[in-house]
Amino acid sequence: MGRLGRLSAGRRAGLVSLRTTFAVSFAAVAAAVTILVGILSYGSAARLVRVDQQSVFTQVVQDVRDEVRQHRMVPDDFSSSRPGHDVVRPSRTDVQVLGAQGEIVDHGSPALPVTGRDRAVASAARAGTTVQYKDVRVGEDLFRIATVALGDGRGAVQVAQEFSDTEDLLRVLQRRTVALMAAVVVASGLFGWWLARRITRRLVVLTSTAEDVARTGRLGTEVPVAGLDEVGRLGRAFDRMLGRLAQSEEDQRRLVQDAGHELRTPLTSLRTNISLLRRMDELPPATRDELVADLTQEARELTDLVNELVDLAAGQSASEPPQAVDLAEIAEDVVGLARRRTGREIVLRVSGDTTTDGRPGLLQRAISNLVENAAKFDREGAAPIEVEVSGPVPPAGPGTVRVEVRDRGPGIADGDLIRIFDRFYRAADARSRPGSGLGLSIVREVAMAHGGAPFALRREGGGSAIGFTVGGVI
Repeated sequence: MGRLGRLSAGRRAGLVSLRTTFAVSFAAVAAAVTILVGILSYGSAARLVRVDQQSVFTQVVQDVRDEVRQHRMVPDDFSSSRPGHDVVRPSRTDVQVLGAQGEIVDHGSPALPVTGRDRAVASAARAGTTVQYKDVRVGEDLFRIATVALGDGRGAVQVAQEFSDTEDLLRVLQRRTVALMAAVVVASGLFGWWLARRITRRLVVLTSTAEDVARTGRLGTEVPVAGLDEVGRLGRAFDRMLGRLAQSEEDQRRLVQDAGHELRTPLTSLRTNISLLRRMDELPPATRDELVADLTQEARELTDLVNELVDLAAGQSASEPPQAVDLAEIAEDVVGLARRRTGREIVLRVSGDTTTDGRPGLLQRAISNLVENAAKFDREGAAPIEVEVSGPVPPAGPGTVRVEVRDRGPGIADGDLIRIFDRFYRAADARSRPGSGLGLSIVREVAMAHGGAPFALRREGGGSAIGFTVGGVI
């Protein structure tokens, strides 16, 4: 398996693990809550049942004690064969009557055990004397037993309450609670698995798309985007990223093709002139000087072309941080340098707030390209070159600045106005002039990188007005 296959398998395993982790986590949380609620519910129910049974038994014993204290009673008064004188028997309550010596006078159902303490209570002189037992096993059942003396050695009454049935009932409740908790845990796990699949389904699609892009290199692959949640936002961001990468790849491909085309002409001329150098001694002095001048000019133009290609391809955005800049100050430096280089009269006009956020080096290069372009095409012009930098004009917001350079050269044909900012494009009447056709393209790149746009206009009376706007957005 290749490296890409291993990475793909690792990604799939990661997604499966994410889905499983989500489902298990959901089930674990549900199980913890269910078990906690089940334990608390069962504990509360069991405690209420036991307390209720205990209170009933306590009340029955207390009623017997009150009766024997208030009336002089004998064992026959509690005999089950004498209706109207029997102790009220609540559910799961048994009564057994003992004689003076502790002998059983009237058996309970079932018969209750009689101990020495019970016999002692039966012969007790004080009515209401009581002895109680817990967890007495009678046959297969458990009872609470209380023996109450009749007084004056006349015997005693044994009252018993069966609570094994209650415990059996609580055990059934416990089993049902456990079964219900298990069902809830299983249902939670299944629901968590379904929910995890539903949530990760779009992640699986995005991962598959990313793997396809990595395998095929097709940056134009359509990314399925759905939903407004984080996964949907991720899909849209991934789609925009692929779009920008595809556009960047296309720009680089076009730049390489255009650069290769433009470099062939000066390189061919250089090869031709270099071949003439081999016959340097045969050439007249004037031809030699012309040949050297051509070589120098071609080398200079080739150097300028390479420098502009490097600037256009790499730019300075990675090395120059954006900052607050005053375009009027940058334009003033550019105008001063252009005056010294060309000897032309260049007028600078400033209006409004010309401060914006940008990269000074890129902005200086853009303005310099505009001024050099105007000087090149208006080489013999008598009118001054005009540079105007103006601050925001409503409805433009703060930080929006306009730079415009005007000349009185031959102007721009209507068909060329929309193409002069294309890379390497040169109008038909400008192809005989020096230049690479990249200067205005750089102006466009700088303007768009600063949230603005380039523009070109024909001037009344001849000439052109070319410039750009920046919006303070980097």
